[in-house]
Amino acid sequence: MFDLDGEARERLIMWIKRRMEEYGITLEDLELSIAESERQPMYRDAYGNTWNGEGDMPSWLLRYKHAGQDIEHFRC
Repeated sequence: MFDLDGEARERLIMWIKRRMEEYGITLEDLELSIAESERQPMYRDAYGNTWNGEGDMPSWLLRYKHAGQDIEHFRC
């Protein structure tokens, strides 16, 4: 993550606000987009099994892990 000083941060915020106005993006649009992206699957196998990374690791992914497969292979 970037550590912006006060002036650079303010310029970035102003730029973001202008782009939001230009494209008609509301805060509600951003909130919805973030909520949807958090629900998107993070892992998927060839059989269509998915997991979003929340809660306990599902059995299908645990089987791969216990077999020595790196689960990052299944990251979407």
